[in-house]
Amino acid sequence: MNSNYVLLVASFFYFMLPVQSITGQDQKPNIIFILTDDQAPWALGASGDPNASTPNMDRLAHNGAYFKNAFITTPVCSPSRASIMTSRYASEYGILDFIPDPNHRLYNPDYNPGLDPESITFAEVLQKAGYKTGLVGKWHLGDWMLTDAKKFHPTNHGFDYFMGLTGGGTTPDDPELEKNGKVRKFQGLTTDILTDYAMQFIKSNADKSFLLCLNTRAPHGRWLPVAKEDWVPFENMDPYLPNPDYPDLDVEMVKRQMREYLASTRGVDRNLDRIIALCDELGLTDHTIIIFFSDHGYNMGHNGIKHKGNGIWMTKHLPEDTENILGKYRPNMYDNSLKVPAFVYWSGVIKPGTVIHHTITSLDLYPTIVEMAGAELPDDHIVRGRSFVPLLKGEEIENWDDNFYGEYSMINYCDAFMRCYRTSEWKLVRDFLNPERDELYNIAYDPQENINLIHDPREEIQQVIENLHLKILQHMEDINDPLLDEIEVDKEYYK
Repeated sequence: MNSNYVLLVASFFYFMLPVQSITGQDQKPNIIFILTDDQAPWALGASGDPNASTPNMDRLAHNGAYFKNAFITTPVCSPSRASIMTSRYASEYGILDFIPDPNHRLYNPDYNPGLDPESITFAEVLQKAGYKTGLVGKWHLGDWMLTDAKKFHPTNHGFDYFMGLTGGGTTPDDPELEKNGKVRKFQGLTTDILTDYAMQFIKSNADKSFLLCLNTRAPHGRWLPVAKEDWVPFENMDPYLPNPDYPDLDVEMVKRQMREYLASTRGVDRNLDRIIALCDELGLTDHTIIIFFSDHGYNMGHNGIKHKGNGIWMTKHLPEDTENILGKYRPNMYDNSLKVPAFVYWSGVIKPGTVIHHTITSLDLYPTIVEMAGAELPDDHIVRGRSFVPLLKGEEIENWDDNFYGEYSMINYCDAFMRCYRTSEWKLVRDFLNPERDELYNIAYDPQENINLIHDPREEIQQVIENLHLKILQHMEDINDPLLDEIEVDKEYYK
């Protein structure tokens, strides 16, 4: 037989083979999980907010599935990240508030909480299933710098590779970061630097199934400096304010900080485009799932405050201190603190333009990612979330529970032991340490949570409070909430 004919036939069948078999990849998709820091649900153009400018996030959201009701279980950094990585409530691991790092004024060398090494993260599950796993950016689940044991280091929680922050924060430029186990100062904008190393990880593992967690530092404050191109859309903006008539609101401060915050978010958006372009260049886009989430929401003048669950007043005058609450702070579980921007891009699986109104939470990310990877949930680890893969595929789930339970025991700066239960109509917030701070909102009619009905004497309102209070206590009991040992509750509610 003619040798040229044999070569031609062989070449024909080579090019007819699936891409995966040529590149050496199996059928497992790559997963890029992008977790931003302090990004509000409204700081996304796809949300419809008139101030946001995030064209690349919007493009992915519009070409995938956008979630209108995505929540985090605790509205501050460390507890939210624990819930994401483990599908457990952070109180189950004794992580109640953000964990101060050695450079923080609240750091206590005798008290070093962190993620229990006996936990099983979703990164460990995928690592065991054959994925190459990498984390670039912020971990914030325990200090490993001033302790002999490195049990809190990301590489002890399922990541083959780590490059990023050693604690909860760093500067927006010229940051100190860990690389190859050593901490040194880098030159440039932190958002760009982290993306550089995320792209290096993708290039190094383009022929494997990989999990990349890119945990950005932005838009956590301080927000400036940013790249000139990220500042341009906001330089002359007169931003729309959510609560412009809030009593005593410092309008000028809100507008200035709104511009800075949105410019920082724009930097994340610009770098997202770099990630997408690299995946396109390497031919990975159709074989890569991109999940976008934030560790919690953010307020900027909403209800008179900024920040997240440990809110800070943006009024010209501050309330007086109370026994447990410094006047500067407004501990809260507002929706703007608990809700996050969320979308998923999954070529060939998600119908472009999908909008999902069902409630999902940070607990649901773990089982979702494991299912996407075709892996198995561990038998020896409680998973409290549920996979939302069926929602991504457009399947109608009749018994999907859209109610939400959240927790936040604020122990840094102030003391407030808050638990909340939210339905599509009502939200009850209990502060078990400061019951005078309890709140009830009819969010179906008052989505901005401006009217607290907790003292409304109407029988139907009091019945709502009792029912939601029962739900809170039931959830506390279900997870063996340590707060139950410190408060007095009516045991009749458990019968």
